[in-house]
Amino acid sequence: MAILEILHFPDPRLREVTEPITVFDEALSRFIDDMFETMYDAPGVGLAATQVGDIRRVAVMDCSEDKNERIVMCNPRILWSEDEEVVDEGCLSVPEHYDRVTRATRLAFAAQDRDGSEYEMEVEGLLAQCVQHELAHLDGGLYIDKLSRLKRERIRRKMAKNAKRQDEA
Repeated sequence: MAILEILHFPDPRLREVTEPITVFDEALSRFIDDMFETMYDAPGVGLAATQVGDIRRVAVMDCSEDKNERIVMCNPRILWSEDEEVVDEGCLSVPEHYDRVTRATRLAFAAQDRDGSEYEMEVEGLLAQCVQHELAHLDGGLYIDKLSRLKRERIRRKMAKNAKRQDEA
Protein backbone atom coordinates (compact mmCIF):
# COMPACT_ATOMS: atom_id res chain seq x y z
CA MET A 1 0.00 0.00 0.00
CA ALA A 2 1.02 3.59 -0.54
CA ILE A 3 0.21 7.04 0.74
CA LEU A 4 -1.16 9.10 -2.16
CA GLU A 5 -0.73 12.85 -2.58
CA ILE A 6 -3.89 14.73 -1.58
CA LEU A 7 -4.63 17.63 -3.92
CA HIS A 8 -5.35 21.02 -2.37
CA PHE A 9 -7.78 23.69 -3.47
CA PRO A 10 -7.58 25.50 -5.90
CA ASP A 11 -6.05 22.61 -7.92
CA PRO A 12 -8.29 22.33 -11.03
CA ARG A 13 -8.24 18.52 -10.88
CA LEU A 14 -10.54 18.76 -7.83
CA ARG A 15 -13.22 20.09 -10.20
CA GLU A 16 -13.18 17.09 -12.53
CA VAL A 17 -16.35 15.01 -12.73
CA THR A 18 -15.61 11.33 -12.24
CA GLU A 19 -16.33 8.52 -14.67
CA PRO A 20 -18.28 5.38 -13.71
CA ILE A 21 -16.24 2.33 -12.81
CA THR A 22 -16.83 -0.55 -15.20
CA VAL A 23 -13.82 -2.76 -14.39
CA PHE A 24 -13.57 -4.19 -10.88
CA ASP A 25 -10.12 -5.73 -10.80
CA GLU A 26 -7.03 -6.08 -8.61
CA ALA A 27 -5.74 -2.66 -9.71
CA LEU A 28 -8.95 -1.00 -8.45
CA SER A 29 -8.73 -2.96 -5.20
CA ARG A 30 -5.13 -1.81 -4.66
CA PHE A 31 -6.15 1.78 -5.38
CA ILE A 32 -8.96 1.52 -2.82
CA ASP A 33 -6.48 0.16 -0.23
CA ASP A 34 -4.15 3.09 -1.00
CA MET A 35 -7.07 5.50 -0.57
CA PHE A 36 -7.86 4.05 2.87
CA GLU A 37 -4.20 4.26 3.92
CA THR A 38 -4.02 7.87 2.70
CA MET A 39 -7.28 8.81 4.46
CA TYR A 40 -6.21 7.28 7.79
CA ASP A 41 -2.76 8.88 7.54
CA ALA A 42 -4.18 12.38 6.82
CA PRO A 43 -6.20 11.80 9.16
CA GLY A 44 -9.72 12.00 7.78
CA VAL A 45 -13.03 10.15 7.70
CA GLY A 46 -13.55 10.16 3.92
CA LEU A 47 -11.62 10.46 0.69
CA ALA A 48 -12.78 10.67 -2.93
CA ALA A 49 -10.70 9.63 -5.94
CA THR A 50 -10.63 13.19 -7.29
CA GLN A 51 -8.79 14.30 -4.15
CA VAL A 52 -5.84 12.15 -5.21
CA GLY A 53 -6.03 13.07 -8.90
CA ASP A 54 -8.02 10.07 -10.17
CA ILE A 55 -11.28 10.37 -12.11
CA ARG A 56 -12.78 7.00 -11.23
CA ARG A 57 -16.12 7.28 -9.39
CA VAL A 58 -15.00 5.83 -6.06
CA ALA A 59 -14.79 7.12 -2.49
CA VAL A 60 -13.88 5.55 0.83
CA MET A 61 -15.11 6.38 4.34
CA ASP A 62 -14.70 5.28 7.92
CA CYS A 63 -16.47 7.44 10.51
CA SER A 64 -16.00 4.96 13.37
CA GLU A 65 -13.95 5.85 16.45
CA ASP A 66 -11.97 2.62 16.19
CA LYS A 67 -11.38 3.04 12.43
CA ASN A 68 -12.72 -0.42 11.73
CA GLU A 69 -15.90 0.26 9.72
CA ARG A 70 -14.62 0.75 6.19
CA ILE A 71 -17.11 1.71 3.50
CA VAL A 72 -16.24 1.61 -0.20
CA MET A 73 -18.56 3.46 -2.57
CA CYS A 74 -18.09 2.74 -6.26
CA ASN A 75 -20.57 4.51 -8.55
CA PRO A 76 -22.60 5.84 -5.58
CA ARG A 77 -25.86 7.71 -5.83
CA ILE A 78 -28.22 9.10 -3.22
CA LEU A 79 -31.66 7.47 -3.27
CA TRP A 80 -33.38 9.81 -0.83
CA SER A 81 -32.53 12.30 1.89
CA GLU A 82 -34.52 14.01 4.62
CA ASP A 83 -34.25 16.72 7.23
CA GLU A 84 -31.43 19.21 7.22
CA GLU A 85 -29.13 20.74 9.77
CA VAL A 86 -26.21 23.12 9.80
CA VAL A 87 -22.99 21.26 10.58
CA ASP A 88 -19.30 22.07 10.89
CA GLU A 89 -17.34 20.75 7.95
CA GLY A 90 -13.76 20.58 6.78
CA CYS A 91 -11.91 18.82 3.99
CA LEU A 92 -8.52 17.20 3.46
CA SER A 93 -8.25 19.20 0.22
CA VAL A 94 -8.91 22.47 2.05
CA PRO A 95 -6.70 21.97 5.11
CA GLU A 96 -7.08 24.13 8.21
CA HIS A 97 -10.36 25.65 7.00
CA TYR A 98 -13.72 24.78 8.54
CA ASP A 99 -17.13 26.32 8.14
CA ARG A 100 -20.81 25.64 8.67
CA VAL A 101 -22.83 24.12 5.83
CA THR A 102 -26.29 22.63 5.50
CA ARG A 103 -26.52 18.86 5.02
CA ALA A 104 -29.30 16.26 5.11
CA THR A 105 -29.34 14.44 8.45
CA ARG A 106 -30.52 11.11 7.02
CA LEU A 107 -30.23 9.51 3.61
CA ALA A 108 -30.05 6.26 1.70
CA PHE A 109 -27.52 5.59 -1.00
CA ALA A 110 -26.80 2.83 -3.48
CA ALA A 111 -23.29 1.87 -4.56
CA GLN A 112 -21.06 -1.01 -5.52
CA ASP A 113 -18.31 -2.46 -3.37
CA ARG A 114 -14.75 -3.10 -4.52
CA ASP A 115 -15.86 -6.32 -6.23
CA GLY A 116 -18.75 -4.67 -8.10
CA SER A 117 -21.51 -6.11 -5.88
CA GLU A 118 -24.37 -3.66 -5.50
CA TYR A 119 -25.63 -2.63 -2.07
CA GLU A 120 -27.84 0.00 -0.43
CA MET A 121 -27.37 1.63 2.95
CA GLU A 122 -29.34 4.02 5.14
CA VAL A 123 -27.17 6.38 7.18
CA GLU A 124 -27.53 9.35 9.50
CA GLY A 125 -25.45 11.91 11.35
CA LEU A 126 -21.74 12.13 10.54
CA LEU A 127 -21.90 9.23 8.08
CA ALA A 128 -24.73 10.94 6.14
CA GLN A 129 -22.68 14.15 6.10
CA CYS A 130 -19.64 12.24 4.85
CA VAL A 131 -21.59 10.52 2.05
CA GLN A 132 -22.84 13.90 0.80
CA HIS A 133 -19.37 15.43 1.06
CA GLU A 134 -17.68 12.62 -0.89
CA LEU A 135 -20.40 12.49 -3.57
CA ALA A 136 -19.92 16.22 -4.09
CA HIS A 137 -16.21 15.56 -4.73
CA LEU A 138 -17.10 12.88 -7.28
CA ASP A 139 -19.21 15.48 -9.09
CA GLY A 140 -16.41 18.07 -9.06
CA GLY A 141 -17.64 19.95 -6.00
CA LEU A 142 -16.18 21.07 -2.69
CA TYR A 143 -17.92 21.94 0.56
CA ILE A 144 -16.72 25.52 0.16
CA ASP A 145 -19.06 25.82 -2.85
CA LYS A 146 -21.82 26.12 -0.25
CA LEU A 147 -20.14 29.22 1.23
CA SER A 148 -20.43 32.80 0.06
CA ARG A 149 -18.28 33.90 -2.84
CA LEU A 150 -16.37 36.19 -0.48
CA LYS A 151 -15.51 33.34 1.90
CA ARG A 152 -14.46 31.09 -1.00
CA GLU A 153 -12.18 33.80 -2.38
CA ARG A 154 -10.56 34.36 1.03
CA ILE A 155 -9.88 30.63 1.32
CA ARG A 156 -8.49 30.51 -2.23
CA ARG A 157 -6.11 33.40 -1.50
CA LYS A 158 -4.92 31.82 1.77
CA MET A 159 -4.37 28.45 0.11
CA ALA A 160 -2.45 30.04 -2.79
CA LYS A 161 -0.32 32.04 -0.34
CA ASN A 162 0.48 28.92 1.71
CA ALA A 163 1.36 26.96 -1.44
CA LYS A 164 3.70 29.74 -2.56
CA ARG A 165 5.44 29.72 0.85
CA GLN A 166 5.91 25.96 0.67
CA ASP A 167 7.35 26.23 -2.85
CA GLU A 168 9.84 28.86 -1.68
CA ALA A 169 10.94 26.79 1.35
